[in-house]
Amino acid sequence: MTPGSSLAVSRRVLVTRASHQIGKLSEKLREAGCIPVEVPVIEIQPPESFEALDAALRRLPSYDWLILTSANTVRALVNRTKELGLSLIQPESLNVAAVGQGTADAAIESGFRVDLIPTTYLAESLVSGLLGGTPGSRFLLARAAMARDAIPDALREAGAHVDVVDAYQNGMPKEAPDQLRHAVSDGLDAVTFTSSSSVIHLRAAALAADLVWPFTGVAAISIGPITTGTLREENWAAATEAEVSDIPGLVKAVVGHFEAK
Repeated sequence: MTPGSSLAVSRRVLVTRASHQIGKLSEKLREAGCIPVEVPVIEIQPPESFEALDAALRRLPSYDWLILTSANTVRALVNRTKELGLSLIQPESLNVAAVGQGTADAAIESGFRVDLIPTTYLAESLVSGLLGGTPGSRFLLARAAMARDAIPDALREAGAHVDVVDAYQNGMPKEAPDQLRHAVSDGLDAVTFTSSSSVIHLRAAALAADLVWPFTGVAAISIGPITTGTLREENWAAATEAEVSDIPGLVKAVVGHFEAK
């Protein structure tokens, strides 16, 4: 994608990731000629209780697999482990699965050995790669509070033992509704959705700002099938979906959408 050569040039694209993550997507959109409009609608907060997470971290060697669902999960685990004074050394018997290359990169940077990155973000793909003929394996799934149960449900149905713990929870920054109101008033051509949480929280911010949902004449660009499904549940059909569920893939989908118009 060469800046200045695409129909995406000067298109205003809403970016809603948490403030500590928003820069990478904005930078890639800017390189593609778009105008990123930053309105963080997600704020990473501690879980309501650390009890379950702390207990799981203390018995980490008892698990066969640790499933990491996001870079935020990795960060939360690393921070909590340090606070508890526990070792960050990964037990030899513990395998790590990372949902997506971005999560895997964050895990590796934090000292984890990543054994599996599923070919797709669908629960079926992850479960197929995890079980490997040993349905009685013990899994620890660390994730955001209120996340979907597709992965643990599928693993349990296959005979695995799964402990699910909240590593963090997603909140909404108090300034998000007002920022969103201004962004919509100034005009948007597309909205990027990087997760189901980004869909749910943007809708909450829109309702708090007294905005019509979905935004009229604005294209929803989804990072992958799970996010697309959440958009559909929230009454907004995705205009297009990334072929590869990562940030470069999402930007490519944005550009492709405008070039196809």
